[in-house]
Amino acid sequence: MTLKSIKPLKRAPLLHVSVQESLRSYIDDNGLTAGAPLPPEGELAVQLGVSRNSVREGIKALESVGVLESRRGIGVFVKAFSFEPLLDNLAYGLGGALKQIEEVIIIRRTLEVGLIDKTLELIGPDDIRELRETVDKMRFHAERGESFPDEDRHFHQLLFRCQDNDVLLGLLEVFWLAFYKASDFVNLDNADPMQTWRDHAAIVDAVEAGDLAGAKDRLDKHYEGINRVIAHNKTNSSSGRTT
Repeated sequence: MTLKSIKPLKRAPLLHVSVQESLRSYIDDNGLTAGAPLPPEGELAVQLGVSRNSVREGIKALESVGVLESRRGIGVFVKAFSFEPLLDNLAYGLGGALKQIEEVIIIRRTLEVGLIDKTLELIGPDDIRELRETVDKMRFHAERGESFPDEDRHFHQLLFRCQDNDVLLGLLEVFWLAFYKASDFVNLDNADPMQTWRDHAAIVDAVEAGDLAGAKDRLDKHYEGINRVIAHNKTNSSSGRTT
């Protein structure tokens, strides 16, 4: 197989960005798939007319977004596509972009309420059992006046795990992390953990019963509860502020 040559660089202020673009074009033009090797670093530098350091920076940048992978002592290869680097970068950036907790809640609420119907179609007894076990752990903490972020995180993953949609689970994780980062959950006081436990138990009841309208309603009420917790903490924070 005769490979097409790498396109010449159009010099830009950030040279390693041009290297990335050229390498991406090389992969696309030659239809390279996962596992295909790239030319050695020195050869790439000669063909691109740049230093090996610029090539190295470009390769590292493409590794960070999951396009390439380096194998020590072997070379650089095209990497199999994955959403993980995108989701990782999204989680990192959302904390700054979504400064208002309410923005994160709107996105989480829309995702979950909009996709719960498929869960009702696919969920099995093992998932229901694990959801019940998680809710029991929530009750244990709630009766002691404790919050339960780990159980909450696991609950929402379990609720949609049956859909076998890694992108969806990744997005739910991203917005869960963004919520806790934006709300600084360590200092977010849940005024009524028992009600939060009841909200989750009611969601499982509706899902197990195959009650779509009920499941959507319970999820909505759950997020209304989260908004009440946020409002409660904002009020306390404002009243405690000195000027």
